[in-house]
Amino acid sequence: MMKKIEVTDVILRDAHQSLIATRMRTDDMLPICDKLDQAGFWSLEVWGGATFDACVRFLKEDPWDRLRQLKEALPNTRLQMLLRGQNLLGYRHYADDVVKAFVSRAAENGIDVFRIFDALNDLRNLETAMAAVKQAGKHAQGTIAYTTSPVHSPELYVKQAKDLQNMGADSIAIKDMAGLLAPYPTYELVKAIKSEVDLPLVIHSHATSGLAAQCQLKAIEAGADRIDTAISAFAWGTSHPATESQVAALKNTEFDTGLDLNLLSEIADYFREVRKKYHQFESEFTREDVSVQINQVPGGMMSNLANQLKEQNALDRIRDVFAEIPRVREDLGYPPLVTPTSQIVGTQAVYNVLAGERYKTITNEVKRYLQGGYGQAPAAVNADLQKKAVGNEEIIESRPADALKPELDKLRNDIGELAQSEEDVLTYAMFPDLGREFLQQRQDGELKPEPLLPASDASNNDNEPIATEFKVDVHGESYDIAITGVGDVGGGKRKFYISIDGMPEEVTFEALNEYIKEGGGGRKKASSPGDATAPLPGNVVEVLVAEGDEVEAGQALLVMEAMKMETELMANVAGTVKAVHVSKGDRVTPGETLIEIG
Repeated sequence: MMKKIEVTDVILRDAHQSLIATRMRTDDMLPICDKLDQAGFWSLEVWGGATFDACVRFLKEDPWDRLRQLKEALPNTRLQMLLRGQNLLGYRHYADDVVKAFVSRAAENGIDVFRIFDALNDLRNLETAMAAVKQAGKHAQGTIAYTTSPVHSPELYVKQAKDLQNMGADSIAIKDMAGLLAPYPTYELVKAIKSEVDLPLVIHSHATSGLAAQCQLKAIEAGADRIDTAISAFAWGTSHPATESQVAALKNTEFDTGLDLNLLSEIADYFREVRKKYHQFESEFTREDVSVQINQVPGGMMSNLANQLKEQNALDRIRDVFAEIPRVREDLGYPPLVTPTSQIVGTQAVYNVLAGERYKTITNEVKRYLQGGYGQAPAAVNADLQKKAVGNEEIIESRPADALKPELDKLRNDIGELAQSEEDVLTYAMFPDLGREFLQQRQDGELKPEPLLPASDASNNDNEPIATEFKVDVHGESYDIAITGVGDVGGGKRKFYISIDGMPEEVTFEALNEYIKEGGGGRKKASSPGDATAPLPGNVVEVLVAEGDEVEAGQALLVMEAMKMETELMANVAGTVKAVHVSKGDRVTPGETLIEIG
């Protein structure tokens, strides 16, 4: 039966996550909310995914406050979030009491629709979150993470859809995060699910391969009820089909959305101007590229991966990383590449490429994955890799969260008076070190977002240069420095246009990546087999040994974080710790000696 197609617009979440590394600020969302609220969307996706992390890590905004502000500014529109099941919005599984509390507070603060998924499609990891959403009286959207592999089939997805219905799902979403769907397989998949499951069906497909808009039209013909789109200013590429384009495609048909193209165009005009402010996060790797059908890298992962490699002066290796990703994915039993498995696979691929040796360093998350800490892999994992990573430790066969004790009380005690609300406790739960730092900075009045670099030709309404300004003292002399523009020269070089006391200057910086003078104060280069060095630039999370300790070869010396993933740095040789050159919080770079063993 023909019917009006409903639209969920993702402009305030997945669109900017996919194109500008999730950097859009709340202040750029609120002014257009009145028009978004008038548009008539079935829902607006505004929260979850990487937005929580980006708010705390980069924007220094309280994500809960963002949600409350959006709820007030969008009174007539359902607000939707993306929730990673037992992972919530972090990168590990949380105990059931944390999952229940998080869902309850999210519902209380304004979320109406919870799109719940698990990276491995292990539905055991959705049970607690689904039940909590139903308990809160909100809409539970059971989600299938779509991927292709020798073990994934339409029959498997139909079974998952039926299982989600039995768990109490109010609707089903096919989440094609990498743009892997093609039009005719989409038609067959939707037909198969709709013939077995009597629930509204949503198609979420990224435009990475250039096929998403066609997939949505075939899905609609096959009986899909709703599509995810993005206002055109943040559409296409690794984002989503443009809302206006899909509305126009369905206009004057039996599937007409009823949305007003004139109003949507006004909204697009606003966001086109907003996007210019975030030019430093744009990447050539967020355009349409049909090779996604080979490497399976999702849109949000693509822009974040490019940004992270750029920060490490290794952007020229991104094609090597894309080639390594499917090999790592096969070793891990073909997980769908969606958070957190996209980060787990992507970061390990980066380690493999930059180290010049596969699995020379294995991240803690890959170890946890291979041990069953994230759930059951879709297919058998590489046995040799599993043995190397896990050793003789027990493999987890049950639902991973069954092994977790309640942790809310401990979290409340650990964060103490820095938490002014239950929401603050949950922020700390998602990202302990980052959350504590954020709450401390808030208490001290020191929350400062990362700077937005001005375009070289940018100017404000008064035709005065927009600049990032500094006062620099050198040998008793004070200088006023203003950055008026920035350019990428290539080859690890960046050009800055600055003024010094009003005099224009042009400066080119070249990253040497030899050693860093932060934290450790300038550490020596490695010169002996017992010198332990970092595999990637990152931060020290924890030092596990002290001077004078006896260590074995292969023993963990410290834990570091790189690209949001934690890794243990192992001893190359057995011996005595002669010197420790780092402490918690230090920034480290490859090649410098962090710990000496003799």
